[in-house]
Amino acid sequence: MPPPKPVVLPAPALRVLPNGLTVVVIERHTLPLLTLRLVVRAGAEADPVALPGTAQLVSALITEGTTTKSARQIAEAIDSVGGLIDSGADWDSSFVTLSVLRDHAPLAFDLLGDMAAHPAFAPAEIARQRQQTLSGLEVVRDDPSYVADMALRRMLFSGTPYSHPDDGTVEAVRRIRAEDLQAFHARYYRPSNCFLAVVGDITTSEAFTRAEGTFGAWQDRPAPAARRGGPVPMLAAGPQRIVAIDKPDAVQTEIRIGNLGAPRDSPDYYALNIANQILGGPASNRLFRALRSRQGLTYGASSDLLSYRMLGGWVAKTFTRTPETLKSVQIALEQIRNLRDHAINESELETAKGYLVGHLALEFETSEGTASQTLELMLHNLPLDYWNRFPEKIRGLTGSDVWETTRRYLHPESNVIVLVGNVSGFKKDLKKLGPVQVIPIRDLDFGAQDLARSESEAGKP
Repeated sequence: MPPPKPVVLPAPALRVLPNGLTVVVIERHTLPLLTLRLVVRAGAEADPVALPGTAQLVSALITEGTTTKSARQIAEAIDSVGGLIDSGADWDSSFVTLSVLRDHAPLAFDLLGDMAAHPAFAPAEIARQRQQTLSGLEVVRDDPSYVADMALRRMLFSGTPYSHPDDGTVEAVRRIRAEDLQAFHARYYRPSNCFLAVVGDITTSEAFTRAEGTFGAWQDRPAPAARRGGPVPMLAAGPQRIVAIDKPDAVQTEIRIGNLGAPRDSPDYYALNIANQILGGPASNRLFRALRSRQGLTYGASSDLLSYRMLGGWVAKTFTRTPETLKSVQIALEQIRNLRDHAINESELETAKGYLVGHLALEFETSEGTASQTLELMLHNLPLDYWNRFPEKIRGLTGSDVWETTRRYLHPESNVIVLVGNVSGFKKDLKKLGPVQVIPIRDLDFGAQDLARSESEAGKP
């Protein structure tokens, strides 16, 4: 079978408006569709230390009314033209995306410009969004998978702005005021701190003209002197840490095993991406074969490469029946050690490369996907021809290249291990892993450095 054809993307046109807004335009005339995506270089990592969840709440409210239009008016305007709108906050960025038919370009530009520059943060909308967020947090607190993910993040990225739940905590969301949302918006939603992608059935000249006509009046503000919370500290591998979160009603155990990784702009990203595919990627992977195919211990096993602007992580994930907890952990640890200690075979290498190159085209099937991937490059200061060169970079790596990079990042003696389940069902086995901190789920506090509520608070409902 011949290798997949490489993705060839047109070179985007780029212009910086006088107010500092960077506009990138990619023409796609196959369908009469237009997508506008505004990205702000601030996400959950920019949350005030005492108010995690602020970025998410701001992004949710951006589409819920401006100083001249109510949330209902915005929704009706978009619905009347069959458009789609979305907003959210990732770790390093916040975004608003608006897609319409090409004939409704003026409406799309006007709405997006108004929402970005003039959000109302109306009391009724804040109250409604706060309640939705609190209801969601109450639900996910009972979800072992969510608890495991958040506990792993808290331990792996401890001491950095990436260690809190990105959607906040119940206590913090209750404390967030309108003034906090307005302050976050004023601090980060500035033209010079934003990128605007215009992708679809529009000429480059028209796109720039409309962008300048709509966003040109958006006044910039001086950049803050320093990010809140100070610089992100450099993390180093430490001793192994294990926490077991006791959820007595659980019938299975969620397992997470984490190591530090690389930032998104690291030259090691290519090799680590291949190694991650081999360990636990969507293609045939070692964790799934060892835990599911050979042992029947789980229905799913995978690994994630977390690559942010300032740091990264590498996390193996699975779940199993309570009595099989220790066996599953030991098999997963064995696969991690093998990846670090033994050369990668050629078959696995080629399968991983083929998946990464072949899957790439799917990311650019839609205008929204193209806008998202292009702005990701700009967010991480990567060259705009990055995706055109990606297949060559991936195919050019040898098994030795991937193995040597893997050995620099995988440190089994420094694993961060999180287990969430009915601890009484595997407690006698825990000592075989080493010292373990056991936390009753009722005492779990994602805002605490060690994940446990203080003695004065422990035991309270």
